[in-house]
Amino acid sequence: MAGSAQYRAKGPTFRQSVARFWQRVTEGRQMDELWGQFQSDARTSYRLYSQEVEATRDPADSPGRHFFRVAKRVFWAFLEKLTPAKRILLLLALVLMFMPGSEWHWKWGSDNISMSTPDLRLWGGLLMFALLMMEVGDRVVMKRDLQIAKEIQAWLLPPRAPAVPGLQIAFATKPANTVAGDYYDVFARPGTEGRSWLMAVADVAGKSVPAAMLMATFQASLKTLSDTPGPLTELVGRMNRYACTNSQNGRRFTTAFIAEYESASRNLTYVNAGHNEPIVLRRSGAVERLHCGGMPLGIMDSPYQSGTVTLEVGDWLVAFTDGVVEAENPAQQQYGEDRLLTIVRWGMQLDPKVLLDHLLADIVRFEANAPQHDDITCVLVKVSG
Repeated sequence: MAGSAQYRAKGPTFRQSVARFWQRVTEGRQMDELWGQFQSDARTSYRLYSQEVEATRDPADSPGRHFFRVAKRVFWAFLEKLTPAKRILLLLALVLMFMPGSEWHWKWGSDNISMSTPDLRLWGGLLMFALLMMEVGDRVVMKRDLQIAKEIQAWLLPPRAPAVPGLQIAFATKPANTVAGDYYDVFARPGTEGRSWLMAVADVAGKSVPAAMLMATFQASLKTLSDTPGPLTELVGRMNRYACTNSQNGRRFTTAFIAEYESASRNLTYVNAGHNEPIVLRRSGAVERLHCGGMPLGIMDSPYQSGTVTLEVGDWLVAFTDGVVEAENPAQQQYGEDRLLTIVRWGMQLDPKVLLDHLLADIVRFEANAPQHDDITCVLVKVSG
């Protein structure tokens, strides 16, 4: 008995067990964080199911009729995303959950006979739980595969900025999903012995796995074709012709900013292939946008033009994808270039890595609980001398 009492004294109390369970379930998040995450997940799910639903109200419909019409379309949009077997299971579970048991009475001669049917709501709940477990199983398998794809994609991106003479460089990306369609890189052009450096920022049309696969082909073509001597326009033209062979007739295109930096002269020659215009922020505060180039890669075979700027000590180069300036808050307002420039101007004396951390934190504050719609990638370059 004494040993049993001692064992109970050493074991966790009920309150401690509940606390540990709650800690494990919530991963240490506070209630406001959980509520914000729920709101974000709910908005994302609604957009997934409602993007194919026509929600415009017919003037002849009453508000109540319009609500039920839209609810019906959303339900069908949800149902059609399940396999036929799971659709049947869901419908059966819903029917059973709305069929409570009942008792029947009738008289047979002098006897009163009664019969009751079982309460089927329990079985409906169990079927719904079984459906949930199957969906979770599918999600776990998909998440594992996506995690592997994320690790492979990480190998294609530089882990850290290279040491480029006279430049300080920082870059970062924040995928909207597990894998992204954004790409960035800075590397010495083969055959130049470190005198010439290529910089690239690209954004594949679309998101998730299809965009990530095309991003990998973009990386491979850039690395392979950059080994061939020639001006930057020829390099981009060859990349475009390669992209046109696997772009599904232009539906899977890539916007890109590709530049070549000469360390000795500080000249930056660039081609903007339909990408968001990178910004050169001069030490004086003047702003130049790099717009020379041509069409996005993969749409059609077309010529490209190049532009050249000379960078001076104290200047900044800001290259980014549209996920930065088009990030939205809950009121569907966009982050915008003006706010981006305000942050960069504020931190012109900082190290690019420190400034980039401030920029990404500001985007997170701006988005609040709104879901991230697109991949976010930014490259900051400071001319240090």
